[in-house]
Amino acid sequence: MKSNKNMLIIPVFILMLVVVGGIIAYYWYNSTYFVSTDDSTVQSDLVKIAPQITGKLAEINIKDGQYVEKDQIVGRIDMGNLADIATDSSVVRAPISGIILKKQGTAGEVVTAGQPLATMIDPSALYINANIDETKLKKVKLGQSVDITVDEYDGLKLSGKVISVGDYANSDLSVIPTSTSGTFTKVVQKIPVKISLPKNKYKLLPGTNTVVKIHVK
Repeated sequence: MKSNKNMLIIPVFILMLVVVGGIIAYYWYNSTYFVSTDDSTVQSDLVKIAPQITGKLAEINIKDGQYVEKDQIVGRIDMGNLADIATDSSVVRAPISGIILKKQGTAGEVVTAGQPLATMIDPSALYINANIDETKLKKVKLGQSVDITVDEYDGLKLSGKVISVGDYANSDLSVIPTSTSGTFTKVVQKIPVKISLPKNKYKLLPGTNTVVKIHVK
């Protein structure tokens, strides 16, 4: 009876060793050959639409989600008694071709030169912003291949490349000053890494989540 129990225990023990060994090998392989993070999102540089002069916003002809062409007239400033100013200065134009993300100006309000009336992006210039732990950053180099998984499309797989590595930690840009008093808690800092996105047929939305796996070997 005891012999039978031993015969059962041995295969189970061997199986456990194989499973544990497989898990260790899996994590070793991934930590050696890849740097991964799910702290990453689709991004695009934000571009503002702003007037050249201060005055009353006579009209603004755009809405959220609208596509506009570069130099398209999207609004006008009421010149009033400012007849000595070139008429073209009163015209508000789109600085790039792209999509309006957020309209901020309202006809009838007084606006100042340079005040954002809308924010837009170029949908053909999207990229991935991945925040990498400082402890892993030394492995990340320009030009490395990246596997990208897009949450928005149920795990859509895309390929990109590392195109820039930040020279600062995200916390360094925080608007809240770091306290110099009280108890200090050391935390791992995150460094922004910019990853290119290939041309594709999908409408990727800025701010949506991704998972990246950077090939470091």
